[in-house]
Amino acid sequence: MHQLPPSTVRLLSSSQVITSVVNVVKELTENSLDAEATSVDVKLENYGLDRIEVRDNGSGIRAEDTPVMGVRHFTSKISSHQDLESLQTYGFRGEALGSICAVAEVTVTTKTKEDDFSTQYTLDLTGNIVSQKPSHLGQGTTVSVQRLFKNLPVRRQFYSNTKKCKEELKRVQDVLTAFAIVKPELRVTLYHNKVMLWQKSKMADHRSALVATLGPNVVSHLQPFHHRHEDPEIILDGFLPKPGADFTLTSSSSADKAFIYVNDRPVQQKEITKLVRQHLGALQAEEARGRFPTFVLRVSVSAAAVDVNLTPDKTQVLLHHKEALLTAVEDLLVSLYGAQTSAKEINKGISSDVSSHCPTSNNSSSSSIAEDWIVDQIPADLSLCDADEASQNCATEPNLEGNSPERLDDGLGAREDAFSAEEWSRGTALRDPDSDKPLQPVTILRPNAGPAKDEDKSSPSSTRLISNAIIEKRAALTAYDVLANRAVRAPLSPAALFEKETRAEVVSENPKASLHQINAAVRERWKTLNQEERQKFEDRAQKHMEHHEQARAASAEAPRRVSAQGQKRKALSNQQLLDELFSAQPQKKLKNSVSKPSRTVGCSLASLRQNLPRLASSPPSAPLRPCPISRLASQGSWLLLSGHKLLVLNPFRVEEALLFQRLMDNNILPAVALKDPIPLTEESLGGAENMDALCSMEKQSPELDGSVVISDLRLVANGFKIKLILMGVKLTDQRKVTAMAECVPFLGLGDLREILTAVVQKKTRAVSGCRPLKVYNHLKGEAVRLVRQMPAHFSREEVRGILRRMETQLERRHRTCLHERPFTQLLCELPSTEQEARAVAKPLDL
Repeated sequence: MHQLPPSTVRLLSSSQVITSVVNVVKELTENSLDAEATSVDVKLENYGLDRIEVRDNGSGIRAEDTPVMGVRHFTSKISSHQDLESLQTYGFRGEALGSICAVAEVTVTTKTKEDDFSTQYTLDLTGNIVSQKPSHLGQGTTVSVQRLFKNLPVRRQFYSNTKKCKEELKRVQDVLTAFAIVKPELRVTLYHNKVMLWQKSKMADHRSALVATLGPNVVSHLQPFHHRHEDPEIILDGFLPKPGADFTLTSSSSADKAFIYVNDRPVQQKEITKLVRQHLGALQAEEARGRFPTFVLRVSVSAAAVDVNLTPDKTQVLLHHKEALLTAVEDLLVSLYGAQTSAKEINKGISSDVSSHCPTSNNSSSSSIAEDWIVDQIPADLSLCDADEASQNCATEPNLEGNSPERLDDGLGAREDAFSAEEWSRGTALRDPDSDKPLQPVTILRPNAGPAKDEDKSSPSSTRLISNAIIEKRAALTAYDVLANRAVRAPLSPAALFEKETRAEVVSENPKASLHQINAAVRERWKTLNQEERQKFEDRAQKHMEHHEQARAASAEAPRRVSAQGQKRKALSNQQLLDELFSAQPQKKLKNSVSKPSRTVGCSLASLRQNLPRLASSPPSAPLRPCPISRLASQGSWLLLSGHKLLVLNPFRVEEALLFQRLMDNNILPAVALKDPIPLTEESLGGAENMDALCSMEKQSPELDGSVVISDLRLVANGFKIKLILMGVKLTDQRKVTAMAECVPFLGLGDLREILTAVVQKKTRAVSGCRPLKVYNHLKGEAVRLVRQMPAHFSREEVRGILRRMETQLERRHRTCLHERPFTQLLCELPSTEQEARAVAKPLDL
């Protein structure tokens, strides 16, 4: 055996810590958050394989710590393993930057509050500094990782598939989303190949951060919660879906929107996710089963009760009181959604209860006793639908628990194979073992009523009265009622009207109450109702009774079907009545004929004949300028007549082009003073010619300290304020940028080089010709934003003004909007002569 060389050890251990692009972004973002950064910008090139840059505005790295900032196991987070019991940072091992150096090329640019300027450091494979130079970046740290996995070709080959790269990019966004939610004050942006993919601005609270990341539609279906568990102390807060929320908005096919945090650290806890899915799955429809809910759960426990040093990516943690945490989560879910169980478990529990207590001995000679017993034994908190299903399961299940086929034979007097299909269809298959008579259906007796005529008085069911028997029969629905779209219903009593209005209120106050408890609460409220309120319900019941009598009288006039005992039913012919019913048409309302104002105009056919040849020989000249005719209903467009052409004009596109041209010519970006001015050199400006062009620009009067500020509009309008130091008549090398515009993201010296290049090479003196690309795109966005704030419709005078400005300010070759779409679309060409008009009219006549 022999010891591995240090370079191999570093490579093997680093490839376990840094396994993907996501790991690099996650480790560098955690370092930025540990540095108290409020802004993090992540830029990727070629899905992160060519370049990964993470820039923050944190506290930076002190100059005395920079020599060992990339060396493994050097960290400022902890001093010994005892510090893990009070850990307050995301990182603590000191392996991230050193591991990245072993598999990529790393440069670090940093500046603290005390430093005068930032410094860029280049690190080697071991994390040591090989070179350094000053930089223009502000306070914070920027880590640039290039050629990731350059010495691991197999792992780099893994990302040769475009699908794998897009999945990795999606995981990077998920990691940044998790940090953006738990840190509302954090501003995050994600760029890929210089295109912004996702961003989140600084927010005031966690709900606003959720709206910025998940969208307002999703957050509107989430409810906040706060739960505290004692001994041990566990605090739970976050957002969970509301009961009955739309599952298409509060769930997804993957678990990427289930955010779980332990002491604000994003972690993966499958047990918690499983608990939430179980409780929400019982409330959702069948098609929503198998989906993952969208929720945010923040767990706050003592740092000593968590072991985060479990996996290299620190997404798995060990909890000292795991069972207590799961109990707290279970209590929270029960308080929000109730004790939820699936329908299968409910049916299983009912079947087991019924099968263990169903009467099967010889004493139960009637099926009515068994069914009555089932109704009494159903738990009070189950619905009537569940009770019916339970009774059917008990009555139709052939092999209940503890009941063999022989016992069924003893109880019913016949086995399944002892009767024929004919006996079963006639209802004589099952017989009472005592009387040897066919079993009869259950008869529900009314109170104080005698037994039925054909009922056996010796049967126990004939002497039993049911307390909840229906004593009032509803009005029958006749065919005439269906045809007339009018059903005659029994009138409601004052108590029934009160129950109809009060039941929903009682259920909302106590959602877990059983059916019997709800009925008792409604009856108690009816008893305690004052006389004035009771009189209102009695008046309403009287109106219901009058309406019912009128409906009964109307239905009595219509012929009904009759049927005699033992005779075949025949439908009476009401063809004449049906013809009158369906052929009757509602009488149309006659409009009031209002006489329109009129005026007599003198007309002579002879003069018309004389003038027609003259008009035909000299057609009127078409207007040269476009003339608005009328506004169209869609999108605020206007119909124009330009010569013999009928056009459709989009005035918003014209306003967009006019506004953009005005911004390019006159807009001045506000410059904000820099805390540390940026020195300018010939290298940073792109050569001596650009430096000479800068020095020759128009300047203000010298100040008392000898400095001169360049006042040339080509610089000032683009957001740059540059100060020169004059010594006599010569310029020294002290040229500094003292202020820059903040409204344009990432405006820097490269944009200043673009301005000077346009001045030197194109000899441009107009401000619009010296706009750098970033400013150009910014002004385009501003023009589009301002146009969208305009009213939805323009008046005729406004359209005429727009057309005049278009003719005078825009060239004909620039008659398109900022999205390269034309202002007008040709609708048709109007005929200019009588022959053309006739040629157009011929196909129409055919």
